[in-house]
Amino acid sequence: MTAYTAPTRDMQFVINELAGMAEVAALPAFAEQDIGPELVEAVLEEAAKLASEVLAPLNHPGDVQGVRIGPQGVIPADGFARAYRKFTEGGWNGIGCPTRHGGQGLPELLNTATQEMWNSANMSFALCPLLNAGAIEAISRAGSEEQQALYLPKMVSGEWTGTMNLTESQAGSDLSAVRTRAVPEGDHYRIFGQKIFITWGEHDMTENTIHLVLARTPDAPEGVRGISLFIVPKFLVNPDGSLGTRNDVHAVSLEHKMGIHASPTCVMAFGDQDGAIGYLVGQENKGLAYMFIMMNEARFKVGLQGLAIGERAYQAAREYAKDRVQGRPIGVKSGDRVTIIHHPDVRRMLMSMKALNEAMRGLAYVVAMNMDLARHHPDPATRQRQQARVDLLIPVVKGWSSEIGIEVASLGVQAHGGMGYIEETGTCQHLRDSRITTIYEGTTGIQAADLAGRKLNMDQGAAMRALIAEIGVTVEELGRGAGDDLAAIRAGLAEGVQALAEATDWILGTSDADHVMAVSVDYLMLAGYVCGGWQMARAALVAQGKLVDHDQLMLGEDPLFHEAKRVTTRFYAEHILPKAGALCASIKNGGISILALTEEQF
Repeated sequence: MTAYTAPTRDMQFVINELAGMAEVAALPAFAEQDIGPELVEAVLEEAAKLASEVLAPLNHPGDVQGVRIGPQGVIPADGFARAYRKFTEGGWNGIGCPTRHGGQGLPELLNTATQEMWNSANMSFALCPLLNAGAIEAISRAGSEEQQALYLPKMVSGEWTGTMNLTESQAGSDLSAVRTRAVPEGDHYRIFGQKIFITWGEHDMTENTIHLVLARTPDAPEGVRGISLFIVPKFLVNPDGSLGTRNDVHAVSLEHKMGIHASPTCVMAFGDQDGAIGYLVGQENKGLAYMFIMMNEARFKVGLQGLAIGERAYQAAREYAKDRVQGRPIGVKSGDRVTIIHHPDVRRMLMSMKALNEAMRGLAYVVAMNMDLARHHPDPATRQRQQARVDLLIPVVKGWSSEIGIEVASLGVQAHGGMGYIEETGTCQHLRDSRITTIYEGTTGIQAADLAGRKLNMDQGAAMRALIAEIGVTVEELGRGAGDDLAAIRAGLAEGVQALAEATDWILGTSDADHVMAVSVDYLMLAGYVCGGWQMARAALVAQGKLVDHDQLMLGEDPLFHEAKRVTTRFYAEHILPKAGALCASIKNGGISILALTEEQF
C-alpha cells in the first residue's frame, strides 16, 4: 500500500502565488503572527510529518477494523485515541481558531492546507475535528458570552469535540420535518428525540462531546421557521468548567457504511429517560440560520475532502504506474517490457488526475483566502465583496470538488487495472471513502439548487458576473504571453468563460424554476470546471514568468516544477475545459426532456 506524502511544494506555490498569503498576512488581525514564507513552510512541514507518520498508517487498518459499540459506548479503531492525543498536543485542532478562545489565530488559508493533509492521510480520523470546527464556529458566532466561555476553550484545544445533529429518519434534507422536541424547564430545556447519521456522535477519545441539536419548542411554528438550536453536552458542565453528571443522550447503534469505516456514524437518542438537558443557542426559532453557520464551514471542508482523496488516489496510481512492468511500447514486438507509465492511456489517466487535483486545490485555497478577507479586512465594502464571492463559490467547492474527487478516485482504481479492484492495494478504499462526499452536508443536487436557484438570484447575478469579468482579465493576460502553451490555455479558458457567461444568462432569464433545477447540476459543474481552469491558468502565468526570468526562481526551486505547471494547465485547457461547452449546451436545452416522462413511464 502506497504511503502518503503531503504535496507541500505545490501547497506552498498555491498559498503564496495564487491565494496571495502576503496580502492575508498583512491584515491587522494577523499583525502579531509574523506570517511569512518561512512560517508557512514550517507549519506545512510539521503537519506533513503528523499526516504521513501518524495518521496515514492508521488509514487502512482502521478501514478493516472499523468501530464497535459496547455497553460503555462507542470504541474507535485501534490507535485512533493515541493519534488524537498527538494531534491535539501539537495544537493542530485550534490552528485557525481565535486566540481569545485558546486557538492560534492563523489564517483560514493556512488551516485549509492542513485540513487537506488530515483528510488525505485519514479521512475517517479527520471527520472528528472537521465536525468540531463547525460546532466551534456556530457557538462563537451565535452562542452567548457565557456559552462561549464555558465550552469553546476545551473544544478549541480538542479536549472536547463537537457534533452536528440535524437528520432524523423522516427528515433528511427536508429539515421542515424535524420532530425532536425541546420542552422549556427553567434556564434549560428537556430534549426528546432521535437523530441519525451523526458523525463521531460518540467515542472515548475525549472526556466530553458537545452536541448541537435542532429541535422544536412546544409552540413553534410549522416548517423550518420553527426550528431552534440547542447545546446538549454528553456530560453536563458545571459553572467552573468541571464535568457534572452524564446527560440523557447516548448512541443506540452504528450505521454500517460503504466507506469511512473508522468514523463512527451514530444513531443518537436524546431523552430516553427524563429528557436530555439542552441550552438554547441564540433565539428560539432561529436555529436553522445558526446551523447554517456550521453547515457552511462543513461544506467547504467536504469539498476539501474531494481534493484530499483525489490526491491520495493520484499518489497511489502514480507510484504503481512507475513500478508495474506490463507490455511493450506500441509497435515494439520484442525486447524488454516497460512500466505502465509509458503507455499513452495510463498517461491520460495520470494527467487527468494531476490536473483535476491542481484545479481543485487552486480553487479551494483561493476561496479560503476570500474567507480571510471577508472576516478580517478593515474595509467594510471589501469584506462585503469577499463574502459575496465566498457565498457564491462554497456550493461550487463542495459540489464540484466532491464529484471530481470520486472521478479521480475511480481513475485511480482503473490505473491499477485488476489490482485496483483488490482491497489490499488500498485503491478501493479511496473510491469507497470518497463516495459519501457528494451526499453529506447537502447533496450535489442541493448545492446546485443553492447556486442556481438562490445565490444567483440574491443579487441578480452580480457576484457571478463580477467573477466572470475577473476571469476575463486572466484571459487577456494570457494573450499577452508568448508560446504555444499559453496560447492553448487562453483559447480553452476563453471558450470556458464564454460558456459560463451564456449559461448564467440562460439561468437568470428563465422563469420556470423546474427547468432551472433540472439543469442546475450541469451549471454547478460548468462553474467548477471554469473556476478550476481559471486558477490553473493563473498558475501557468506565474510559472511562465519564473521560467522566463530565472532571477524570480527562489533558491532551491526546480524549474521542472514550473514547466510541469504550464504543461499540466495546457492539458486541462485542451482535454478538460471543453466539457464547459457541452455543459452549456445541455443547460440551454433546458429541462423539457428531463421532465417529459410521466411517473408511470419510468
